[in-house]
Amino acid sequence: MHTNPVSPLLQLQNLQISYGGIQAVKGINLELYSGELVCLIGANGAGKTTTLNAIGGVLPIAGGDIHYAGDRINTVPAHKRLRRGIALVPEGRGIFTRLTVEENLRMGAYTRNDKNAIESDLERVYTMLPRVKERLPQVAGTLSGGEQQMVAIGRALLSRPKLLLLDEPSMGLAPLVVEKIFEVVQTVAKEGVTILLVEQNANLALEFAQRGYVMESGKITLTGTGEALLADPKVRAAYLGEAA
Repeated sequence: MHTNPVSPLLQLQNLQISYGGIQAVKGINLELYSGELVCLIGANGAGKTTTLNAIGGVLPIAGGDIHYAGDRINTVPAHKRLRRGIALVPEGRGIFTRLTVEENLRMGAYTRNDKNAIESDLERVYTMLPRVKERLPQVAGTLSGGEQQMVAIGRALLSRPKLLLLDEPSMGLAPLVVEKIFEVVQTVAKEGVTILLVEQNANLALEFAQRGYVMESGKITLTGTGEALLADPKVRAAYLGEAA
């Protein structure tokens, strides 16, 4: 486990989130240190997406605290969180379908005014995602699901995130495309961006992540290194489709 004396980049303390009277997240604690790739796994409806949306500022919280880079950000609006370095790639990608690929990417940099640095960041994204570069003039809504996911990740990178929240990046994509997307995720992690990954494919997520949290019915029930969770019989039975 993490023995580093530095304080976490992200810390959720007793976080509670409710939807129309139903408590979706029931007082969870989670920590993420700078430079880590951590995954959050669990069944559909466990509260994973809700948690990411609350960290990104898209959903209000009902109780507890969200600390980021030493500040309590419970009521900081989403656009200000983006300025501070928190970028969310939502489930379903959330790209602007009527804009071109290039316009989508540039939207990621709308909080920035360092024009030269934006151009060099665009070049970096093109190197990382050559398929995206080939599609720059194309209307984003006409891309395949995998290409749209790459655009969504590229757009998030243009905001120069310190913390990247990735919600189900492999959902509905062909295995080869998933492989490519996870290669990109690994590259971004190696560049020092801290990543919190929600992923239905628990096997894949735990192979990539340094640590993982298992979420069930709005609570965190298990945490450990990716390796330890992969080997855990309960995890294997519940999420990796193996008999206990």
